[in-house]
Amino acid sequence: MAVNKPSRLTSKGLSSNTPGIVKRILSKTLKLAIGLACLVLASVGLSKLGTVHGKDLPESYFADGYPTILALLDSEVFMGFVFFVTIALIIYVLYLLWQLHEIAVHKASQMSSAHTQIVFALSLCGLFIDKTWWVLAIIIAFARWDVLSDALSEIIRKGRSTLQPKGE
Repeated sequence: MAVNKPSRLTSKGLSSNTPGIVKRILSKTLKLAIGLACLVLASVGLSKLGTVHGKDLPESYFADGYPTILALLDSEVFMGFVFFVTIALIIYVLYLLWQLHEIAVHKASQMSSAHTQIVFALSLCGLFIDKTWWVLAIIIAFARWDVLSDALSEIIRKGRSTLQPKGE
């Protein structure tokens, strides 16, 4: 018993999803081109902010003449590129650290928790006052309060049942 699967080919012999694939490829190519253009423009723009002034070393200082890397390192555009990449990495690391710091707030808002505002306040206290508040915000955000309340209710219920006299 063979099951006939619908064919992905249309009457023209092409997949029906071809326009979508082509659109995605063109979109990604355009984004890559825009990103590279921004990188090059930023490198050239940052290279105009300063010049590279190094100490001129005589050719006799090197065993086989001037190394070819010196021309690249003396290039203002290359130093603009290095400056741009360094600043971009610093900003990205700061962004990741901020995301890590705000993980409790994101988790609380994702769970639609009633504790979202207190978690946010504790996160800010952890940022400016003491890291202990941040740890408390993490505990509040990631705790399963429904399970904790059930367990606490069970403990109280058992404690009350053992305190009541057996004759009643």
